[in-house]
Amino acid sequence: MKVDLNLALNDSNLDAGQASNQRQLSISVSAIGTGTESAVPLNLCLILDHSGSMEGRPLKTVKEAAYGLIDRLNPGDRLCVVAFDHRAKVIVSNQVISDTESIKKKIDKLKADGGTAIDEGMKKGIEELKKGAKDTVSQAFVLTDGENEHGSNDRCIKLAVEAAAANVTLNALGFGDHWNQDVLERLADAAGGALSYIEHPEQAANEFGRLFNRMQSVALTNAYLLLKLMPKVRLAELKPVAQVAPDTIELPVQAENGKLAVRLGDVMKDVQRVVLANLYVGKLSEGIQPIAEVQVRYDDPGIGKTGLLSDPIAISANVLSAYQPALNPQVQQHTLALAKYRQTQIAEQKMQQGDRVGAATMLQTAAKTALQMGDQGGATVLQTSATQLQEGKELSEGDRKKTRIVSKTILQ
Repeated sequence: MKVDLNLALNDSNLDAGQASNQRQLSISVSAIGTGTESAVPLNLCLILDHSGSMEGRPLKTVKEAAYGLIDRLNPGDRLCVVAFDHRAKVIVSNQVISDTESIKKKIDKLKADGGTAIDEGMKKGIEELKKGAKDTVSQAFVLTDGENEHGSNDRCIKLAVEAAAANVTLNALGFGDHWNQDVLERLADAAGGALSYIEHPEQAANEFGRLFNRMQSVALTNAYLLLKLMPKVRLAELKPVAQVAPDTIELPVQAENGKLAVRLGDVMKDVQRVVLANLYVGKLSEGIQPIAEVQVRYDDPGIGKTGLLSDPIAISANVLSAYQPALNPQVQQHTLALAKYRQTQIAEQKMQQGDRVGAATMLQTAAKTALQMGDQGGATVLQTSATQLQEGKELSEGDRKKTRIVSKTILQ
């Protein structure tokens, strides 16, 4: 597999008369094949909440969703299953798939009981995944329906960071309305995964399947963007880099051997990871001027190689004394996606401060941004929440969670 890397500026022209020009650099990354690759084995861990609140239909539908994934695994794929209440236990140790029926029987024995300690389940799940991580796509589905009352939320985030360092991706699935959206989102973001909201039990199989499809599309892992900025070009100081597709995530930046490194994690076939870098370009001479150079460092589990480097790609701008904008519509769309996310975050902060009017105004702004980018579903959710606040109503837990989800992605 190879990296497909594309760069674009939101406006490829710069004003020679300005001391500083702000530009958004869009970096799109995906994997492309040569036609001779075989499928990379999957290394999947299901980390499932079976606390007392999962009694009845919730646990039944989660078990059925798990069975559906097991049936989709191919020979050579690996699976482990961890269950947690206020403790955690390994139900199925990490193994190459063979006898799927015996695995299903072990899951079927789970009963709903006890409290919730998400970090205990994560710890055991990550330990099991590490056993099969070599030359595989390693991911966990962490499902819970409640607050982490018997565990530590800070420990959850630390474990997510540890998982990322071990080339393990964690996807967080919130079941029902009573899970902590801040913790699960931070968990998924830190470990390069997706946040999923299972509002009703019957949606469990679809959400498991959606995330499994995404996992199957992964071709390259442990990817880092390496960004080299030219003289007189710098990153913005506040929130300089964010991923905007397939989900919106603020990304940390670190210095590395004279370059800036940004961890992407998994790279998928036919699904672009799009990153926006907020740049400030100082006064430059007229003509075509280099702005930045980007390459990707990655692992290819299909051939057992680590630390591979893509060819560096350069991006330049045209510096004009008689400036005329040359806007890129696709980058403008990416910029709107990031604006929608950040506007919704501001609205949530205002809600926490008790400022309903301010929150409603920001949600309306986010709804208009969603409409601008053609995200009708997101606009409807955001406007509905804004209207409820304007009418003096509280947002339900479900409304808050739907608002968060549509701020991060476009509903499928």
